[in-house]
Amino acid sequence: MSHTTAQSTVDGNPTESATTRHAADGSDFATDVADMIADHAPRVFAVVLEYGDQIDAKIVAWGLALDDGAYMATVDGRNQYAMAVPESALKYVTARPDTTPHLVWVDAGAAG
Repeated sequence: MSHTTAQSTVDGNPTESATTRHAADGSDFATDVADMIADHAPRVFAVVLEYGDQIDAKIVAWGLALDDGAYMATVDGRNQYAMAVPESALKYVTARPDTTPHLVWVDAGAAG
C-alpha cells in the first residue's frame, strides 16, 4: 500500500510521487528518493553556551530548521520547543552572568 504526501513528492508536485515518476520515465527510483530526501532535509543546529570570553563551551540543545519553522530539544530531553525561526532558540536558553548563547549550524559534510 502506497501513501503519497506533500513531503514525499518529487519536484514539488504533490500529485507526482517518486513511484509515479519512476514508472513513467524509467528513472532510477533510488536516485529519485535520494534527491527528494536531499531537497527536504532539515538543517541541524546546536545551541552552545559560551562561558567567559571563549574560556569554555557546552552544547545545551539541538535543533532542526525546516522550511516553515524550527524545533529544538535540550540535551537532557526535559524541554522541547517549536519556533517560527531557528534564531528564536536563543530566547529559551538560560544564560547566566558571563555566559553567551550561540546558534551554531552543523555542517552536514562534517558528520561522520
